[in-house]
Amino acid sequence: MRGDAFVKSLHDGRTVWLNGSKVNGLETHPAFRGTLGTIRGLFDTLDDPQLRDQAGYRVEGREAYAHSSFLVPHTPEELARRSQSFAFWSKQCNGMMSRLSDYARSFVTGWYAARHDLERLEPGFARKISAYYETARDNDLFLTTAIIDPQIDRSSGLDDDRIASRFLHVVKETSEGLVVRGAKMIATGAPYTHDFVIFSFLKLEQAHRAHAHVLIVPAHSPGLHIVCRQSFASDKEHDAPISARYDEMDAVLFFDDVFIPWERVLMYGDAEKVMALRANTTANALAFHQNIVRYVAKLEFIAGVTFAIAEAIGAAGFLHIQEKLGELLTQIDCMKALVIASETQAKVDGNGVLVPELSYIHTARNIGTKFYPRAVEILQQVGGGGFVQVPSSIEDFYGTISELMSHYFEGATVSAEKKVQLFKLAWDLIGSPLGARHELYERFYAGDPVRGFANQYLASDKESLTAPIWKLIKDSAKRGAATPS
Repeated sequence: MRGDAFVKSLHDGRTVWLNGSKVNGLETHPAFRGTLGTIRGLFDTLDDPQLRDQAGYRVEGREAYAHSSFLVPHTPEELARRSQSFAFWSKQCNGMMSRLSDYARSFVTGWYAARHDLERLEPGFARKISAYYETARDNDLFLTTAIIDPQIDRSSGLDDDRIASRFLHVVKETSEGLVVRGAKMIATGAPYTHDFVIFSFLKLEQAHRAHAHVLIVPAHSPGLHIVCRQSFASDKEHDAPISARYDEMDAVLFFDDVFIPWERVLMYGDAEKVMALRANTTANALAFHQNIVRYVAKLEFIAGVTFAIAEAIGAAGFLHIQEKLGELLTQIDCMKALVIASETQAKVDGNGVLVPELSYIHTARNIGTKFYPRAVEILQQVGGGGFVQVPSSIEDFYGTISELMSHYFEGATVSAEKKVQLFKLAWDLIGSPLGARHELYERFYAGDPVRGFANQYLASDKESLTAPIWKLIKDSAKRGAATPS
């Protein structure tokens, strides 16, 4: 099956570091085994006759299905197919894996879709992105992004050599390609990606030529070190079902003079061109669209857990609890409405691509930074002290005090064992290291939330809102002047 082929492809000599040691055999390592099992199952859906239409589409001239993140939408039906694939994979993992490659794949698809416009920006771009897009699509390449520069001194910038020398930059140009040095973060899914899509989140200036680049870097490149954070994976699925299956590893990338062939250098040396590519509406809309579709699944999951706890402990009848549960439903409906709005108000760009409306996507990404932390807070408030009275393990129900366990842990509507399983699942969301990581992730995955809201204001048509105000004042003044005293 396709999932097995994906796992085997990771035996390519990549350098992954965890706890000071190089990892050998990702699929058997406890930090990655559960996550790779989840991804393996998702890849297999593309070969399942009952599921493949939900996850993928048939590429013209090929028998095998490709994931719909590679589908260039020209019609509402094709855009809906992309949305369906994002939702399907997200629901398969309860929204708890947000970098399942479909985000980075959508960037590549967007650049491919806009290749003729981007060719005018950078000669040779269309040929390079077309070749890579087809390779990634037809070989099921797992992709992730690494666009943030390391936190060293946020008060300084590229004019400071201490910073410039450690941010990823070109140190040598040859007839075959570039040699780069420096670091990138935060590469979610880095240990098991095939390629990294690399560009800068900084506002570059023309003087920063060495830092102005857009690269596609194979994970097994010599000199590339994938340095993982602490693993939050659990080997006890019955006690920590989320941590056992869904720990998307985050990593910092060290580029120790890594060679990038010209075919994988999409842009280099011109800050204005790189900034223009980064601002490309087609690519951004297709990629960010994935963000908000998967967010619906995550909000639905945490709402479901909260509802189940309220019912299990007999709290669902209290008005203040119902208010909180109703708030979770408004979160879901708001996010769903923004997804629907982005799709129904999609517009055809100059390349014939049906592009989701970005204004609604930006709104969803911005309010999402507040929704998930609030949902976690509501779950904490509903469960209350029940979270700290949960026994150490489900195995306690099978020991010598099992009868007492069943008596004292019983719920209002469920057995003691089911109640404890439910609370352990909830604790994995709110109290485990992986749960804390998810709250942090949702606050910042779209960038600085303050800047996100500010950018939305700066880019808005403010005059359409202020003009009626001034008209009302002007009209009122006229009427006042015309009215006899």
